[in-house]
Amino acid sequence: MAKAKSRDSRDHASAETASKEAPPNPVWFKPIMFGFMLLGLAWLLVFYISGGLFPFPELGNNNIWIGIGIMLVGFLMTTRWR
Repeated sequence: MAKAKSRDSRDHASAETASKEAPPNPVWFKPIMFGFMLLGLAWLLVFYISGGLFPFPELGNNNIWIGIGIMLVGFLMTTRWR
């Protein structure tokens, strides 16, 4: 009697995971992500080095929150990076 071929469970599991994987990020994703992080850092550096004269002196110390917020957008994008 001929023995029927059985599927190896590891092959079946790896085939399922391969089909469920998310597609890779678009080419623009990484530069934008790092760009936000660097822009936020530059915002903070300009604010501190200029003694509060730049980028927007009328905002005062709120410039700190703007810089941190811009960096936060970049860091949140890292959670979607594949």
